[in-house]
Amino acid sequence: MTPLVEWPAWAVLLIAYVFLQRIAELAIAQRNTRRLIKEGAHEFGRRGYPLFIALHSAWLISIVIFAVPNSQPNILLLVLFALTQALRYWALFTLGRYWTTRLISSPSFPRIRKGPYRFFPHPNYLVVVAEIILVPLLLNEKTVAIVFTVLNAALLLWRIRMENRVLRHRENG
Repeated sequence: MTPLVEWPAWAVLLIAYVFLQRIAELAIAQRNTRRLIKEGAHEFGRRGYPLFIALHSAWLISIVIFAVPNSQPNILLLVLFALTQALRYWALFTLGRYWTTRLISSPSFPRIRKGPYRFFPHPNYLVVVAEIILVPLLLNEKTVAIVFTVLNAALLLWRIRMENRVLRHRENG
């Protein structure tokens, strides 16, 4: 374990960005969830949600514990990471008030089919898959990338099946 204080600045900034981005997303998601529930929406898959929180927390902690970053980042991996972030924000802004980290839905909500949703059914999950691989690889931690990719895949398979069932009941949008 290399102490965080000995990490190069780019690596500390990367981890800080990912951490702060997750915290900001949780705050936005919580606000949107409360509003959507007040509008008559329901939460699906509630019992699985803590597993996602645990997975992402353990992923970030594992990176900090095990990573040994180089003095300079791999530029290709950094560019790929930046592209995933562009896709993330495109997806989030496209969903707007309907975006949450939980599975919140109502048959009266529109089915979003614009933005990246024209091309991928679940663009934000694609981002998360890429992130779980890219961030540890940027910090020279292949084992964390592999282990958490497998764990994330198991959770996402369950979540996507559930989400697809829920979305079938939405109006066409």
